[in-house]
Amino acid sequence: MISSAMLIQGIGFIAVTAFILSYQIQSNRWLFLLQLIGSALFCLQFFMLDAKSGCLSLAVNILRNALMMKYNEWKWVRWKGCPFLIAVCFTTILFFTWNGYVSLLAYLASVSSTFVYWTNSARNIRLVNLACASPCWLVYDVIVHSWGGIVSESITILSILVSIFRFGWKGLESDSKFKKQPDA
Repeated sequence: MISSAMLIQGIGFIAVTAFILSYQIQSNRWLFLLQLIGSALFCLQFFMLDAKSGCLSLAVNILRNALMMKYNEWKWVRWKGCPFLIAVCFTTILFFTWNGYVSLLAYLASVSSTFVYWTNSARNIRLVNLACASPCWLVYDVIVHSWGGIVSESITILSILVSIFRFGWKGLESDSKFKKQPDA
């Protein structure tokens, strides 16, 4: 029989796969979809770990990523005020789930990645995730004991570096403005 702890940690390890794949794809649309799936699984895991700040921040990240997938179709999503409205959601979550400085880590990771997503630059998205969002989530995961999260953020950092090596900085800009990619 699988113990509760094993189930909780297993959910995190399944989420790891989605995040690894997200940085090996040039298309921003698919990057957001895979991160949405990974975020949903980590959101569930954080809920089960009673890590409220991370859980609710990831719930908003799911909404944010879903909006980014509709960037071309819904003109209002391209409005430059959207990231500010989402940041207000994160600030509200921070206020209501404050559990010390650990809560600030989920907040910084989520807000920094939100603003960079609206730059519409694959290069900038990867750079902010490499320099701020992933390190913040990594420390958060250590504190709340999300072993899959620790592995995921460690691999994400490595995966971003690999994508930079594979595509180069110039190649990472080829999907700017969320150009539609042919379905394979």
